[in-house]
Amino acid sequence: MRRLLPALAVSTVLLLAVACSDSPTTPVAPATPGTPSLSREGADQEFDAQGNKSERHVFELANSAGARFARLRTSGGTGISYHGGQVLQAGTNVVAVYWGASPVYTNGPTPGGTGAGSGDNSMVGFFLAHLGGSPYFSINSTYKDGLGQAIKNVVNYTGYWANNTSVPANGQNVSDAAMISMLQSGLTSRKLVYDPNTLYLIFTAGTVNLGGGFGTQYCAYHTHGTVSVTGQGNKTILYAAMPYVNAYPTACSNNSPSPNNDPAADRVVNVLAHEIEETTTDMMGNAWFDSRGYENADKCAWNFGTMYTTGNGGWANMNIGGRDWLVQQNWINSGSGGCRLSF
Repeated sequence: MRRLLPALAVSTVLLLAVACSDSPTTPVAPATPGTPSLSREGADQEFDAQGNKSERHVFELANSAGARFARLRTSGGTGISYHGGQVLQAGTNVVAVYWGASPVYTNGPTPGGTGAGSGDNSMVGFFLAHLGGSPYFSINSTYKDGLGQAIKNVVNYTGYWANNTSVPANGQNVSDAAMISMLQSGLTSRKLVYDPNTLYLIFTAGTVNLGGGFGTQYCAYHTHGTVSVTGQGNKTILYAAMPYVNAYPTACSNNSPSPNNDPAADRVVNVLAHEIEETTTDMMGNAWFDSRGYENADKCAWNFGTMYTTGNGGWANMNIGGRDWLVQQNWINSGSGGCRLSF
């Protein structure tokens, strides 16, 4: 049974604004005077193991004023602009790095193992395997590279590494330098294969604090750093810090019933989609963003549009791969812009 839940009613229950600006069917959220905003200069930055500055692009908390402010159109045209940088035009490859002493998500890979993405039996793995080619990810095809070529609706879940070495403890702060060092260890030991078009997704369990601000400043982020690749020298690596958002269900989810009877996985896929689509359209932080520095997914942060109830009483707003999911909308770079669930 799929009973529609009007977006406005759901937002009242959740105390979240689910209406997206510039959408012809939803009201525009009013500006909040004095609300802080992210910028390219003001983003959270530190240095990686090679001394290079790393810029984080964070997914703000569900109750963040900044997240609500991001939805406003901040430039003409579609409300987002191209700044000349690289995009993952030919498709986005993803590798899951599960960093834990036990499986991070139910039915996830056995710690210590590596394998093809098809061997990941978790709900996270299922979502990654079916995201590409979906009407939802097709929204990214409205973005182009510097030659005017549209981004392809392709996501390849190429592999996983269930890393059970030097696992950080609950509450431990893990810097970007430490994450890059961990990825470097995977490359050196050949648990990972380097690819410049791959986003390496670092998943941790419990309250492991990837980046130092998990649950208090942000829910996840994507960025890049530098690693050494045998025979190739220093190379840029794309990665996303993907903490266990179910540890902060109010700050990092809408805390609604799980459509797949797996709250931890169902809540992280919303954050996961956000980071993948932003990396696809703004991999180095110099491609697609608006005049305040917000990337496409930022502009629709925590905006789920119209939801429905699933057979188990969960809440969802889309079906991908034959399963129901609750995933935020994404900003479409077409017409006058706006938040959408499909294209």
